[in-house]
Amino acid sequence: MINKQVRNVAEALDGIRDGSVVMVGGFGSVGQPDAIIEGLIEQGARDLTIIANNAGAGRAGLARLLDAGRVRRIICSYPRSAGSVVFESLFQAGKLELEIVPQGTLAERIRAAGAGIPAFYTPTTVGTVLANGKEQREFNGRVHVLEEALPADVALVQAWSADRFGNCIYRESGRNFNAIMATAARLTVVQACHIAEAGTLDPEAIVTPGLFVQRIVHVPDTSFSENTETSADKGKQAA
Repeated sequence: MINKQVRNVAEALDGIRDGSVVMVGGFGSVGQPDAIIEGLIEQGARDLTIIANNAGAGRAGLARLLDAGRVRRIICSYPRSAGSVVFESLFQAGKLELEIVPQGTLAERIRAAGAGIPAFYTPTTVGTVLANGKEQREFNGRVHVLEEALPADVALVQAWSADRFGNCIYRESGRNFNAIMATAARLTVVQACHIAEAGTLDPEAIVTPGLFVQRIVHVPDTSFSENTETSADKGKQAA
């Protein structure tokens, strides 16, 4: 088995090029891989297209990447969430392109990319400006819009625990977009709060198999006690 753990964030992000399409996991700040986003700023890649649920908040994490001028285009569901001051100033100044995608459609476009499905029909957005220019077709008396899969060059993902083979477990709502994004990119980089010994993760608790992961970097999460039990841990003990 391949050891996918790298020594540091810089090594995890090596080779990401200007113009890359980059998925960023998280739901707001929950599950957002802030350490590797910071590393991407240091790495220097520019002219990026970002795929994320929202456009960041405050001036940390994804918002800081935008503020650094590294992003040309963002594809998201909630660009104007609480505290999204960076997005608003850049967009109003014409420095950032935006594609809005309804949240369920965004998730399905990402999932479809990971599953090898090139496109699908959905009734969401029918009759709105978001459907303009897209193929439409009627099924069972209801009009649907054709949406294409949304793959990426790179996915930046946060996991609660991972082993050196790339198998990942998420903690509660930290799972969100991280799990589907891990399947939909050519290069998946995981920021793991904990590194487990090989063979110690409960196979029933693994959400992202190592097949989808190329690099793992350990970034300890100090916001939780080392003794905090995940629901997966409790299930394992009960078994």
